[in-house]
Amino acid sequence: MRGTIEIARASLDDAAAVAAIYAVHVREGTASFETEPPTAAEMAARMARVLDAGWPWLVARDGAGAVVGYAYAAQFRDRPAYRFACENSVYIEAWRRGQRIGGALLAALLDAATACGFRQMIAVIGGAEPASVALHARAGFAETGRMRSVGRKHGRWLDTLYMQRALGVGDTTPPEKEPA
Repeated sequence: MRGTIEIARASLDDAAAVAAIYAVHVREGTASFETEPPTAAEMAARMARVLDAGWPWLVARDGAGAVVGYAYAAQFRDRPAYRFACENSVYIEAWRRGQRIGGALLAALLDAATACGFRQMIAVIGGAEPASVALHARAGFAETGRMRSVGRKHGRWLDTLYMQRALGVGDTTPPEKEPA
């Protein structure tokens, strides 16, 4: 990684920077199936939902304190039985890719999601983006499924690839406390 990168908990003050990073991926890439970038206000609302639930939203800051990437984890689906499984997202400023920032964010996110009580992390990789697949594979994720041609963006059909990794003790033990 070139330069100093600090991984920290995000705050709503980071919403504009996060929205700007994501906007490039929405407009130019296929990792997100959104076609219109959310505003900074909408991104702040998304961040608040994750942070208010006690789930991790992290940012990577360069030596000057600028946000150059972010990652978060939220419950995979909203039904109660999914409460131990989370889905992750990792996005890096376009010109900063290849500097190991994504790996640093994902490593910190794995720890933070485990601390939240999640036992499984799922990566839903839009467009089956090769860089994202490689990032997750390096972090111990395995491919668990592919939905073919479920998205259409930039004039082409896109797959969604699912990858999964156990967190902490995974499914080897039940949680300490089951809800009533």
